[in-house]
Amino acid sequence: MGRRRTGQDIHGILLLDKPAGISSNQALQHVRRLLSARKAGHSGSLDPFATGMLPVCLGEATKTAAFMLESCKTYHAAIKLGSATRTGDIEGEVSLEMPVPELSRQAIERVLNGFLGSLEQVPPMYSALKHQGQPLYKLARQGLSIERKPRRIKIHRIELKAWESPMLEFEVHCSKGTYIRTLAEDIATALGSCGHLASLRRISVEPFETNAMITLDDLQAAVAAGRSQAHLLPLDAGLSAWPRIELGPEGAERFIHGVPVAVASGRGMVRLVSPAGQILGLAEVGDDGIARPKRVFVMPAVP
Repeated sequence: MGRRRTGQDIHGILLLDKPAGISSNQALQHVRRLLSARKAGHSGSLDPFATGMLPVCLGEATKTAAFMLESCKTYHAAIKLGSATRTGDIEGEVSLEMPVPELSRQAIERVLNGFLGSLEQVPPMYSALKHQGQPLYKLARQGLSIERKPRRIKIHRIELKAWESPMLEFEVHCSKGTYIRTLAEDIATALGSCGHLASLRRISVEPFETNAMITLDDLQAAVAAGRSQAHLLPLDAGLSAWPRIELGPEGAERFIHGVPVAVASGRGMVRLVSPAGQILGLAEVGDDGIARPKRVFVMPAVP
């Protein structure tokens, strides 16, 4: 029998500004301990060297994490041209060196614009994708290389932010599943050189705003001041684009017991709330107008 996890039942989303030098899971555990939260998860990992927005889901909000993985994201990244590494970032050994050609801002912007739209991208070996149950990065550390199928991604916006050879900074707004280290390597190749990701910061995860992030230090200060939950967003905040449908008392009672209910409007994925406005869960509404439960939230009753 598993050990019961201790802590408080805290429900909501905290937008952590993850520092460099720790994994996403380590950052998550810091938050969970600071808030004494019983249950926590995150949506969308960041590499240890990367910083920025890491949505931490607490309590029943963990049931929304998988749906938030579909969100578009915005990154600020820096490429060091002239040297490639085995991992595609600063954490790997240099594997190739090439001269850096003289490049104007206009020439770089033309190359960046060539990456706009839908692209086929081959995931890097140093990734968490699995092959026969093993993460690819573990196989890569053994010197193995596995064939990876290209994935369709989309670059919605890409802008040059700074250029001082050999460092190139850019900002990109992209679809889920985009590997920025691979994008950086492809940009370097298109510029007639090689390169690796020198820094990476995730600015935002849709639909969240950048200024909603909080650092671990500021969170610790908030906890010390007795404001431990002041920075929590509603547990369904990451799904604000989904229709919100209110159920009547009978429908609400049926839904929280996992029973499909008829709704007057909405199609596809929706959020269902009680007459008191309490979020009850997530459902998929078919053409027949029936909302079938996908996630039911177990929450204290609202008086």
